[in-house]
Amino acid sequence: MNTTLTPSQFTSPDIRPSGPAGIQTPPVELEPAGTPSWSHRILPPFVRGLLADLGWWQDPAPQPPSTHLEQTLAVLKRYGWCQSLDVTPTGRLCIRGAQNVLEKTGHTTPADRERAVHYMQEALGEAGITMQFFAWNDLPDQQFSAVEALLTEAARLARENGE
Repeated sequence: MNTTLTPSQFTSPDIRPSGPAGIQTPPVELEPAGTPSWSHRILPPFVRGLLADLGWWQDPAPQPPSTHLEQTLAVLKRYGWCQSLDVTPTGRLCIRGAQNVLEKTGHTTPADRERAVHYMQEALGEAGITMQFFAWNDLPDQQFSAVEALLTEAARLARENGE
């Protein structure tokens, strides 16, 4: 689906891509393979390394920016979205917190994460928004549907550029 988003879709809570004749399509459920489990989130990297050396653990392969953005959205759907904190005491995450989890658990490299941030900033810029994505995430009237639209559009931009 190659839908171009408008600036209002990053701020309006109920915008969904339209199908033929303006029919609203249901949201697509993303659950990319390799979304980190709770145990993967809490194990320190050195413990995962020891377990991998023993053959009891298989670290995930780092993903390109488009997949990283899709995984970020999947993490937010799985554990819950929040504002103002990277991770809440109950385990909900903001965009940056979800990216931290994916990087910490080996699902992305710092360079690919930075490319993903570039695509988020590009998507916001196309909508006329000049603030950093993490500040935009924390706006008082922000809704998860706008975060979902941003991550989906940024992933589309990354795929269009072969990433």
